[in-house]
Amino acid sequence: MKKYLSVFKISFQGEFVYKLNFIMWRARNVLQIFLVFFLWDAVFSQPNRVIFGYDRSKILTYVFGLLIVRAFVLSARAVEVAGEISRGDLSNYLLKPVNYFRYWFTRDISSKALNLAFATIEVVVLYYVLKPPFFIQTNPTILLSFLASIILAVFIFFVLLFMTSTVPFWMPEIAWGAQFLVVTIVVEFLSGALFPIDVLPVTIQNILYLTPFPYLIFFPLQVYLGKIEGLLIVKGLLISFCWAIALRSLLKIVWEKGLRVYQAHGR
Repeated sequence: MKKYLSVFKISFQGEFVYKLNFIMWRARNVLQIFLVFFLWDAVFSQPNRVIFGYDRSKILTYVFGLLIVRAFVLSARAVEVAGEISRGDLSNYLLKPVNYFRYWFTRDISSKALNLAFATIEVVVLYYVLKPPFFIQTNPTILLSFLASIILAVFIFFVLLFMTSTVPFWMPEIAWGAQFLVVTIVVEFLSGALFPIDVLPVTIQNILYLTPFPYLIFFPLQVYLGKIEGLLIVKGLLISFCWAIALRSLLKIVWEKGLRVYQAHGR
């Protein structure tokens, strides 16, 4: 445990090394929130309007919630794993008494902690600038369910990211291509990070619910807003848990197969 605590501290300090990269990441998220905010603010210009089951306070809470949830779920240092495999740097870790998955998960948590702190500050500033109506959830059971859904979402995204990072075992030249496709396009679009999934046709929603993506962003925010209650929360958490177990098992198989063909290119 002590070695992973040291990894957390060193990784947290390392986040300040590339200050410009971090600032650009945060600026991108804030700019995206601005664009989405003004879009939905225009749609719900009439205070009593209800569309897709959202009123003005809930849809704008969803928008601001994106800033917090994205900061914790989708921020990850494990994007560097693909590069380490393609460069042959993975060999350095295979020779050390450290669990490679726990090492990167610890680094991820340190990154998430910093991003969450900045996202909280950004939400406070944006709140005083934009002064939107907010929906405040006070039900402790729902808040605990929201927390549980976030924990599962963090693990699912970590495993998905690691899964795409194994591509260089077989095709080192496209180390970043797979991650860009999955993280930037698929996850952003299908997780509810750009818009609530329930604005889509029911048929498409039902198909998406069979994938792990809605449980990264959309489901946790739906729980917080109280749009999902009772047994539906339990069902959603069980599906998230099943996806976490299934993806972790699949990753273990893929990782073992990848190590068999690993050639440490660049070493």
